[in-house]
Order: sequence, then structure tokens, then C-alpha cells
Amino acid sequence: MTGSAFPGRRNVVLLACSQAMMMSAIVMSMALAAVLGNALAPDKSLATLPVAVMVIGTALASVPAALLMRRFGRRAGFLLGAALGVGGGALGALGLHQQSFAFFVAGHLLLGSYQGFANYYRFAAVEATDAASASKAVSWVVAGGLVAAFLGPQLAQWGRDWVPAELYVGSFVAQTVLGVAALLLLSQVRLPRIAAAGAGVARPLRQIVAQPVLIASVFGAAVGYAVMIMVMTATPLAMLGCGLPRTDATPVIQWHVVGMFAPSFFTGRLIRRWGAPRIMQAGFVLLLGHVAIAVSGLEFLHFLSALVLLGVGWNFAFIGGTTLLTQAYRPAEQLKVQAVNEFSIFGLVALATLTAGWLYDRFGWVPLNLAVVPLLVAALLTSLAIERRQRAAG
Repeated sequence: MTGSAFPGRRNVVLLACSQAMMMSAIVMSMALAAVLGNALAPDKSLATLPVAVMVIGTALASVPAALLMRRFGRRAGFLLGAALGVGGGALGALGLHQQSFAFFVAGHLLLGSYQGFANYYRFAAVEATDAASASKAVSWVVAGGLVAAFLGPQLAQWGRDWVPAELYVGSFVAQTVLGVAALLLLSQVRLPRIAAAGAGVARPLRQIVAQPVLIASVFGAAVGYAVMIMVMTATPLAMLGCGLPRTDATPVIQWHVVGMFAPSFFTGRLIRRWGAPRIMQAGFVLLLGHVAIAVSGLEFLHFLSALVLLGVGWNFAFIGGTTLLTQAYRPAEQLKVQAVNEFSIFGLVALATLTAGWLYDRFGWVPLNLAVVPLLVAALLTSLAIERRQRAAG
């Protein structure tokens, strides 16, 4: 990755490292929140509420984040987001210390808001490079999350006994430290002013969102993300429910996150070679493959292999959708469209996460996985339609 081949390398590296800190905090909560929520919640069907609230926080923060960054710049918004992450980790630790489900859930709301700001890292990376490097910039920033595959679950285990007689309080203290590290990294980022990038005439929002390419990109990325989070959230509960030891959940989540982010080192090249719609289609096929494995058995290897496919499928659907989105707006429209994209994606993800606990509690692991099939088929057909449309347009 040379400077001439990849303009804006320093900013992209800093954003990728910041992504690694943020995703490590998120993955740590994904590994622990449902299990700890099951212990703290007054009703077991609320076990996944902390994760659901985290995703709701991401959706709620997406539009204010765009507005704040338009007014004060990307870096100021990113620093505010990381500060929310620091507060979220501290509040999560306090919730465990006091055995307060309400505080634990509130901490995850702040953590989700942190992600709502951080989700703009990939767009900032695009703005810091030229058009030819856009898919590579997105891929490298998303690839920063590969660190989270190892750091997130390990922090959950390392911090388990840091505070005597208070399980996992130390893990959330470590999560707070990750937010501080992100603050230090983001303070070094130097990005072009959004106002300069946004010069020109913007179309009405109704006209922008009516574009088939925008609908396909947002719907595809939203379905891929919602399916991934819905299944990932329920996985630790399902493994415990099948009699597998709690320690088995850590490597499953770990290799799932590897599947999410390791392909990012070549997803950009695949998109340039085959086009974003086709890579999205590959993602949806892989996600359907996850369902086939998940419903075929309840052994450790079923969970492990299914979750790896779930991660790779998410990567193709999400990066493909993000790259396709860049074809749907003019420079003057970027923040407006990005805000619509983030709110739409994480609104659906929040609904899926809220549904996950209820579906698993009422019907079990197999029906939960089968429930996502219609969404995946619809997203696959939509991406096929947009590919045909683009080919017809030359």
C-alpha cells in the first residue's frame, strides 16, 4: 500500500486503527452482553435487550452524527463518538458492579451511539482518497475490525477476574480503555473539510432515495447486517442451551469476527473486478449457506462453521452495499445520503436484534435461522435486478 497507489494512506491507517478499537469494544459486548443480560434481566426474554439497545443507539446517533460533522467537521464528531464509548464502558462496569440491569443497558446505549459516529470512518476514508481508491479505502478501514476478532473476545476473558468477586467488571473497564485509545488515535486524523467536498447543487431527498441503485445498496447492506447481528446475538444463548460449555462461545465468536473482517483485504479488488452487485450476491448466497449449516445440527462444529460463513457473507454484502452507495449521490449530497443509509441499516438491525431474543426464547435456534431466509432471498433478487439494470445502461 504505497502513497502513490493509495492517496490519503495516513488517514486511512489511523481510521482503520480507530475502527479496530471501536469494533473490539463492540465484539466484547457481543460475546458477553446476552449471557450477562440473561443473568441480570428480570425476564429471560429480555436477555438480548442490551445488544438490541446498543444497535438502537447506533441508529439514533446516525443522523445527529452527520449533522454535527457537517457543522464541526469529521474529526470533532469522531472524538465525541469515542467519548461516548468511554462513558458506555464505564456505565457497563457500574451496572455489573451494582447488579443493575438498567445501568448495564444504558451503558450499551452509549456504546451503540459510539458506533453510530464511528460508522462514518469508512466514508471519511473515501473522502480522503481519490475515486479509484474508494473500494480499497472502505475495505482497509473495515479490515481494521480484524483486530477485534482477537482483542474483543480475549478482553472479555482476560478481564473476567480482574476485579475480585465481581465477574466481568474488569472486562468493561478494559472496554473503557479502548475508547481512550481511540480518542488518542482520532486526535491525529487530518481530513478535508466536508464543506469543500460538498460543493455543488443537491437534489431533493425524495429524488435521491428513489434511485434504484440507492434502494439496492441500502436494502442489501441492511439485510446483510440485520441477519448477521440477529444470529450472532442469539448464538451464545443457543450454545449454552444445547449444553455446550460457556468457553466454547469465545472461539465461535472469534472466528466469526475473523470471517467478518479478514476478506476485507481483498473485497475491494473483487468489487473492482466483478462489480459491487455481484459481490453482494455472493454475500447473500454465503448467508443462505450459513442457514443450511445452522439448521443441520447443534454440535460445536456446526456453530463454528456456520458463524464463519455468516461473517464472510456479511463482509461481501456490507462492503458491496457501501461501495454501491457511492454511485448514488453527488458530492453535495453525501452527508444527507450517508445519514439515510446509516439510519436505515441500523433501524432494521435494531428491529432484528430485538426480535432475536424473543424468537429464540419462544421458538428456538432453528426457527430463528429459518426466519431470515425470505429477507436474504429478497436482497439477492434486488441485487440481481440492479446488476441487470446497470448492464442495460452500459
